[in-house]
Amino acid sequence: MNDTLTRAVLADDERLMREQMRARLAEVWPELQIVAEAKNGLEAVQAVRDQRPDIVFLDIRMPGLSGVEAARQIAQLEHDDDALLPEIVFVTAYDQYAVEAFEHGAADYVLKPAERERLALTVQRLKQRLATRGTADATPGAPIQQLLHRLSAQLNPGAAPGYLKWIQASVGSSIQMIPVADVLFFISDEKYTRVQTAQLEALIRKPIKELVDELDPHLFWQIHRSTLVNINAVAAVTRDLRGRQIVSVKGHPEKLEVSRGYTGLFKGM
Repeated sequence: MNDTLTRAVLADDERLMREQMRARLAEVWPELQIVAEAKNGLEAVQAVRDQRPDIVFLDIRMPGLSGVEAARQIAQLEHDDDALLPEIVFVTAYDQYAVEAFEHGAADYVLKPAERERLALTVQRLKQRLATRGTADATPGAPIQQLLHRLSAQLNPGAAPGYLKWIQASVGSSIQMIPVADVLFFISDEKYTRVQTAQLEALIRKPIKELVDELDPHLFWQIHRSTLVNINAVAAVTRDLRGRQIVSVKGHPEKLEVSRGYTGLFKGM
């Protein structure tokens, strides 16, 4: 990617921290354009919606909506199918959040106050990810949902996440309780989400963006803004004539398209 085209949003509730980060970034990446600044998570989400940046620097602890919560909303923004979600860099004064949570490369982090050498390393990683994302050379990483769930658990250690075990869904004129482990995939349209198992198809009124937070991210991966797939049900990932990744599902003939922003999930599988 051409440096002159790289755009970023900077979110931190402390003005001095934003000014310091802007100054440090100007030193290590002078071509980077800061297109918007935000004082809280809500402003950050709106800035990403308005500006469609390549990168978002998010302070983890912000009033109203934390950086982690903002990242969750950003990951669910209604982008075009060919659009890529921005790269996320979390900024934190608490190094305990920066140990295990970032090992898989779904995002990067910077400790406050931002040191020039560490920020230069982050910039190097970002340039590499931006240059290859959406391609076969994209850096593989665990789904962003997994990272955000781990961070949420670290921010709220007393609130261990309880994932859905059953789905209550409409099948014809009846309501059935479907074990989540039996679900092959979820696909949403404007009003309903289809729940597909090997034996039946059912409908629920819960959108994908809510299911993402309620399902175990180690079991269900988001591969499209409207699709979640049970990773245990993935039989193969191939490419069609247009170069798009296509997921074949065990026990079902339907093929699931992987949108550009999620192509790195299956690299090396």
